Formats: sequence, C-alpha cells, structure tokens
Amino acid sequence: MVYKEFQGLKLSALGFGMMRLPVIDGKDDQIDEEKTAEIIDYAYQHGVNYYDTAWGYHSGNSELVCGRVLSKYPRESFYLASKFPGYDVSNMDKVKEIFERQLEKCQTPYFDFYLIHNVNEENIDPYLDEKFGILEYMLEQKKNGRIKHLGFSAHGSIAVMKRFLEVYGPYMEFCQLQINYMDWHFQDADKKYELITNAGIPVWIMEPVRGGKLATMPAAMKEELANHRPEESEVGWAFRFTQSLPEVKVVLSGMSDFDQVKDNIHIWSEEKPLSDTEKETLLTLIDEEVKKGALPCTACRYCTTYCPKGIDIPQIISLYNEHKITGGGFIAPMVINSMPEDKRPAACVGCRSCEKVCPQNIKISEMMQDFTAML
Repeated sequence: MVYKEFQGLKLSALGFGMMRLPVIDGKDDQIDEEKTAEIIDYAYQHGVNYYDTAWGYHSGNSELVCGRVLSKYPRESFYLASKFPGYDVSNMDKVKEIFERQLEKCQTPYFDFYLIHNVNEENIDPYLDEKFGILEYMLEQKKNGRIKHLGFSAHGSIAVMKRFLEVYGPYMEFCQLQINYMDWHFQDADKKYELITNAGIPVWIMEPVRGGKLATMPAAMKEELANHRPEESEVGWAFRFTQSLPEVKVVLSGMSDFDQVKDNIHIWSEEKPLSDTEKETLLTLIDEEVKKGALPCTACRYCTTYCPKGIDIPQIISLYNEHKITGGGFIAPMVINSMPEDKRPAACVGCRSCEKVCPQNIKISEMMQDFTAML
C-alpha cells in the first residue's frame, strides 16, 4: 500500500469511500452489512486505514454501518472522516445536534477528519452567515479534541471557493475535490487544484473514476493508451493520473464489491505516476471524447447581448454539456437552483435572437427546451 505523510500521520493513499457500499436488491438505503464487513475487513488487512462516510450517504445508514463495522478494530488503527451536511441548507442551524448524533452513529468519541460538506452556489451564503456559528462550533470541537483535522469538500465554482476561503481558509487543513482526468478540463478541476494548492492546502480526491464511468474507455482511446502502457488497466489509468498530482494525500474510492477492492488495492500497491507525455496524451484523448457530446460554445458572449431576458447563455450551455455528458447528476441542478427564476433555461422565450449571432450556429432555443425537460 502506498502511504502519504500528513502532519505526522501515515495515511493510506487509497481511502475507502462509504457512499457506494453493497446494497440489498438495489435499494440504496438497505446496506448489505455482511458483505460490507467482508470487503472492509479485506481492505483493512491490506493496509487501507482511511475511511470516509457522511450524514447523507445511503439515506443516513452509512454512518450507522460504518460505526458497527469499524468498531471491531482498535480505534487508533484507522482514520475516520465524516462531514457536516450543509448541502441541505435546512441543516445550518443544527450543527451541534447533527455532530453529536454523528459521533453516536459512528460509535466514536472523535473524528480524525471532519469536513464542511459540498460548498457550492446554493449554500455559500449560509455557510458564511455568522448567525449559524458553524465555523465557531467546529473550531470549538477541534479544541476539545473531538475533531482532529478540519477541512472541506467543494463542488462549487472557482468564485464560490474563493469566497469560502476568504473566511474559512486560515482554518482549513485539507480540501476534498472531484478530480479525475475527464474533469481536469471539463469541470475546471485543474484550476480548482491550483487554487487550493496555492493556498497551501493539501488535496483529497473524490470521484477519481467518476462513479465508474472511467472504468471503461472507447476502443480507440484504449488502443492509443496501450502504446504507452500496455499492461495498465482502464481503472489503473484513472488512479495513475491522480498519482501524478504531487499535493494529493488521499484518493477516495467508493468500492462496492470484492473485485473492486482487490483491484484498487493491487493498483495502489505501488506508485506509478504518469509521465508528462502520458498525461498529455490521456488528457487530449478524453477532451476529444467530451467534445463529441458537447455543444461547441466558445463563450464569445455575442448571444447574451441580444437576449431580451438577460440569460447567461454560455453558462447555461456549459451546465447543459456537463449534465448531458455526465448522464445526469446533481451539479447542474444545484447551480440552476441557485439562479433567479428569470435567468434559468425555462425563462427562455424562444425568440432566437441569440441564434442569429452565434458563430457556432448552436440551436440555443432548442437547447434551453431540452435542458428544461432534462432538469
């Protein structure tokens, strides 16, 4: 197992994400605890010492199962992470109540790592609102030894992350980001990584295989990459990409069965970061694949000049591309919901004034209708 040093701790570079545990009959809220115990035991015995859960995973049951399964091991032999569920703004005034319940559910007197969860466009204002006392409470728990290390996770834009860092930055010891080779350019993961590392904050990675999407590649892409590393698996390429980022300490993988656990642990038995050439080839290939399914907007903004509703059309197209290529997810709806109703895709009146000046000849009004239906 590859290990990374963090403030005197020896963390397994492969972390066990407990968002996609084995379930019964495909029901996300019904975790198969027996199978979960088996795969966690295998991971533990093979050197994985970082376990990541959260209030909302598996409809609240992940923390419960996490507590029962991990309680068989000496508490000092593993590192446990959970998160304050600020993705739901109705939780903002319940920070103490939720934190106390999380400790009970996880059967632990403290969290080694605790995160302010999913900083984004919808919750940045409540997170920054002092009346909720979120940062004050968490710093108090850290002082009392109930939080060993405090950090945050983010799915929001660069602008949102900058606002968060202005207030919380001096107290943040690590940051968890969605980073993988597909999102490096597609979701500005490169710029987010740069922002965080320039702030002197170590990076934790979530979604390194993008929920399994990167476990398979188009045939042509796979063939081209085989010219560089014929022995590397598709999942291997995803993990080797993360190994190429020097400020990354932990890479979380949501492992659901024995095959995934064994394969992940085998890959992380050694560090084989990509060379500059391999990294450039990988990114070029995936960027080409993304473009095949995306509207070719260049953000020239001619369209916005002629929109009678003042809709930020390039931003909408960017979100549309993300939602369509990803096959759904929460990121686009999250951002759309943070917008005033008269600036959302549904506000488009279909006048086509924007289309008359679009250099890429994008059928913008049709996109707006399609996006509204998708949402």
